[in-house]
Amino acid sequence: MCLLLGMFPLVAQAADVAALSLDFAKNPPLQSITLYLFFAGTVAMGAGALYFFLLRNDVEPPYRSAMVVAGLICAIACFHYLKMTHAYQESGGQFPTALRYVDWLFTTPLLLVKFPLLLRLGDRGARFFWQLVILDVAMIVTAFIAETSPVDSQKWWTFFIVSCVFEALIVGVLYLQLGQSIAAAPEPLARALECMRLFVLFGWAIYPIGFLMARSGYGELREIVYNVADVINKVGFGLVAYHGIQALGHAGESRWRE
Repeated sequence: MCLLLGMFPLVAQAADVAALSLDFAKNPPLQSITLYLFFAGTVAMGAGALYFFLLRNDVEPPYRSAMVVAGLICAIACFHYLKMTHAYQESGGQFPTALRYVDWLFTTPLLLVKFPLLLRLGDRGARFFWQLVILDVAMIVTAFIAETSPVDSQKWWTFFIVSCVFEALIVGVLYLQLGQSIAAAPEPLARALECMRLFVLFGWAIYPIGFLMARSGYGELREIVYNVADVINKVGFGLVAYHGIQALGHAGESRWRE
C-alpha cells in the first residue's frame, strides 16, 4: 500500500511540467538517454518474456516451471517499464520511483525462487522458498522507506542499512544454506546456479550503490545504471538458467550425483 501511495506525488508533479520530446535533440542529453533507455528496457523485457515462454516446452518437464517464472519476471518488468517510460516522459523527467519499487517487489522474489525450483529440493525447497521471499520483500520495503525519506536523514540511513542487511542475509542463504545443494547438482546445472548467485552477489550490489548516488545529486546517471542493470539482472539471469537446463539435457544427466 505504501508503494502505491507513493505514486500520487508523481502524478501531481506530472501535471505541472512539459513532457519530454521523443526527439533526442530537444531534451537535455542525459534526459534523452534516460528516456531512450526506458524504451529499450521495455523492449528487452518484452522480448525476454516472449523468448522464455516460447522455450518452455523446449526443456525437460521438471524444469518448465523455472522457464515460466523467467517469462513472468520479464513480462511483469515489461509492463512496469512501459508505465515508467510514460511517467518519465509525461512528467518532464521526474523519476517513477514508486513504480520501480513495485516492479522490484514482484520480480526480485521470483528471481530468487528459481534457485529452489531448479534444485528440486522437495519439502526442503519450500522452506528456502519462503525464506528467500520474506527476506526479499523485507529488503524492498525497507529500501523504499529509505528512498522516500529525506536524503542523509537518520531515517534514510537507518532503513538503507536495514535493507542492506536483508540483502546480505539473502546472499548468505544462497551461499551458505544452499551451497551444498548447488555443489551436489549435476555439473551443467551447478555451473548455471553458481553464475546466478553471482548475479545476486554483484549484480544486485549495483542498487545500493545507485541509492547512495542520491547523496551527490546524480539522479539521471542513477536511472541509467538502474535501467541497464535491470535488463542484465532479469533477462541475463533467465538466459543463464535456460542454458544450464539445456546443457543438463545435452549431457544426458537427469538425476543428482550420488
